[in-house]
Amino acid sequence: MSSDFEAYEQDFGTLTAEITNKIGRIPKLGGEEKTQLVLNVDKQLEEVRELMEQMDLEVRELPIQSRGMYQSRLKSYKGEMDKLEKDFKRSRIAYSDEVRNELLGEDAGSSESQRAHLLDNTEKLERSSRRLDAGYQIAVETGAHQR
Repeated sequence: MSSDFEAYEQDFGTLTAEITNKIGRIPKLGGEEKTQLVLNVDKQLEEVRELMEQMDLEVRELPIQSRGMYQSRLKSYKGEMDKLEKDFKRSRIAYSDEVRNELLGEDAGSSESQRAHLLDNTEKLERSSRRLDAGYQIAVETGAHQR
């Protein structure tokens, strides 16, 4: 049975190496090629998840005295898988931010004009607030004199 586990380990090593390579390429690509690579990595990650389930089943079927070594190896692989998924998620987030910026046409000039517009509106709001405070103060004073 351990030979099955070792065959799964080889497959795991091959798949994770391919995935790592592709995750590193995602930010460097554009358009349809990048989209296809993201889909491909997602599919390969699913294959690795299934492979790890098979490895887990193999470990459970081993005699108790042999399980410890294989369980620790499997735990190590799970940690590696978690890292791969996090790296992939980061590369996808960077990818979606890039797509968002392309769609919105965001550039430095527009963000500066938005900032200037926001500052103008803030100043207007502050002036209006001061006028309202002054008007309230006058109303309070007038009401106090009429009593």
